[in-house]
Amino acid sequence: MAKMAASMVEGGEDSFRKIFKFYRRRNPPPDLSDVIDFSRCAPGEQIVPVNLDTAAVSDVEATRVGLQPVREWRAFGLRGHPGFIFISDPFLRGTQPFWLQQCLKIYPQKPNICNLDMHMSPLETQDIWGQSMHSLRSSAAGKREARTLLERLRWVTLGYHYNWDTKTYSPSSHTPFPRDLHLLSAHVTAACGFPGFISEAGILNYYRSDSSLGIHVDESELDHTRPLLSFSFGQSAIFLLGGPHRQDPPTAMLMHSGDVMVMSGPSRLLYHAVPRILPPPPGRLALETGGSIQTPPPQEGSVVEPVSEEEWAVCSRYIQSSRVNVTVRQVLAPAQKFPETPRSHQTTDPGQTDGCDDGESRKRKRSSSDSPYAAETH
Repeated sequence: MAKMAASMVEGGEDSFRKIFKFYRRRNPPPDLSDVIDFSRCAPGEQIVPVNLDTAAVSDVEATRVGLQPVREWRAFGLRGHPGFIFISDPFLRGTQPFWLQQCLKIYPQKPNICNLDMHMSPLETQDIWGQSMHSLRSSAAGKREARTLLERLRWVTLGYHYNWDTKTYSPSSHTPFPRDLHLLSAHVTAACGFPGFISEAGILNYYRSDSSLGIHVDESELDHTRPLLSFSFGQSAIFLLGGPHRQDPPTAMLMHSGDVMVMSGPSRLLYHAVPRILPPPPGRLALETGGSIQTPPPQEGSVVEPVSEEEWAVCSRYIQSSRVNVTVRQVLAPAQKFPETPRSHQTTDPGQTDGCDDGESRKRKRSSSDSPYAAETH
C-alpha cells in the first residue's frame, strides 16, 4: 500500500483521491493484494494487537446483545493510527440477522428520518418494510422493473438527526435513540476503554453494489473526545483510512459483515472513504448465519430476538447485493449544551454533498466519485 501511495503522489492530484479512484474503477478491476484483511491476518509490521478491557462487559451482558465474550474478540490497530480499533466480527453466530432486520425493518420507521422523506410524504414512508417485503420475497427469479422503497433507501438518521445541508445537529430535530443499538454500542465502547458512552446520534447508510462513500471527515459532533463506532452488515467493502489532512495517503482494508470499527483519540478526525462494495471472499457468506437462521436461545434481558423464516427471506434477498453500515456517535460531552447559533461545517471539497444520493437527487445533480456519498453511478 505504501508503494502504491508513493507512486500516485505525482501528477498534481492528491494521493487519497487517486487511490480512491483506483479502487473504484470497474474496468480493469483493481488489484486487491495490498488491501488488509483483518479476518485473515495476524499482527505484524503494520498491524498491532489491541488489548481490550475484558472485565468491562460480562459474558452475560455481551450475549444479551449478540456478542461473543470480550476475551474472544480479535481486535487490531494500525501502526501510525493511534486510537483506531478494528474488531473482526465479534458477533455470536446467528445473531447478525437480528441486527440486519432492525436496520431494514425497525430503524427506518417514523419518527426517524430517511432520504425518501425528501420527496415523499410521511404517510408514504411510514412502513417501508411492509411496502417492500412482498415484492422482495417473491423476486428471487428475474428482475423487477420498479425498485421497492427498501431498495431506494440510502440513509436513515437516529437520535439527533444530522442535517445534511448545514452539517449540524440540533436539539429541535431529535427522536429517542433505539435502546437496543445503544446497549450494543455501550458494550463495545466499554470494552475498548470508553465507559459511559452515550449513543446520541446514528446514521445508517444503505449501499448497493455500485455505491461508494466519498472522502470526508466526521467532525459535526460537538464532543470529539468520545469515539465513533461503525458496524457493517452484508456485502464486504474497501475502507480507506487516511490522515488528518485531505491529501494524506490512505491505508486500504476490507470490512466484512459483522466487523466493527472504533475511531477514537487522534483517529477520531481522520479522513476516510469507501470506494467500493464487493462480494465477500470465497468460502465466506455475505452475512454469517450458519447456513440457516439459528439465533441462540434468548436470555433474560436479551435484546436479540429470533428472525422468522419469512422475514429472513426478505433480509437475505436484500443483502445479496447490498451492504448496511451503522455509525453511532455521542454528540455532546456530559452537561454540554448546544450553542444558541448552530455551527456550520465544510468538511469536504466545495460542491460535494454529504449525504447518500437517491434516484431523485441524481436527476438534479450527477454524483461524482469524490462526493462523500456517491450512490449508484451509471
